[in-house]
Amino acid sequence: MPKKLVSVDAVQVENYKIETRARQHVAIVDQPPAGGGSDAGPTPLEYLFISLAGCVVTIGTIIARQRHLPVRKIEAHVEGELDTDVLMGKSTEVRAGFSGVRVVAKIDADMTQQEKEAFLHEIDARCPISDNVFNTTPIELIAE
Repeated sequence: MPKKLVSVDAVQVENYKIETRARQHVAIVDQPPAGGGSDAGPTPLEYLFISLAGCVVTIGTIIARQRHLPVRKIEAHVEGELDTDVLMGKSTEVRAGFSGVRVVAKIDADMTQQEKEAFLHEIDARCPISDNVFNTTPIELIAE
């Protein structure tokens, strides 16, 4: 089976402002002013949700084209809550990540509700971002 290596780089530019590169694309990560940043870009948490929403729409488009489904447009809204005490170093009592993530997919298509739900289930099963969020993926951290 074919494998694809995906890589990105991130460099701290100033304070919380981080420049990231993926292929020829540059994206800025930052914090809002209330968090000490300059609000030059989304936060890492927001990028996680951007990745998930983008993956849901992309995989949905792939499936629709593969199956010639009558899908005109897909929109995704992603939200979740987390306890910020862990990331701020105030607690180790709860997990650092989100307690739950909700994806609401608006599917503009000539499909019944049941067909839309089955379509969304297949999107979820084929979305690498959803898979990595739902399942434990080992992360290797290397200090240089």
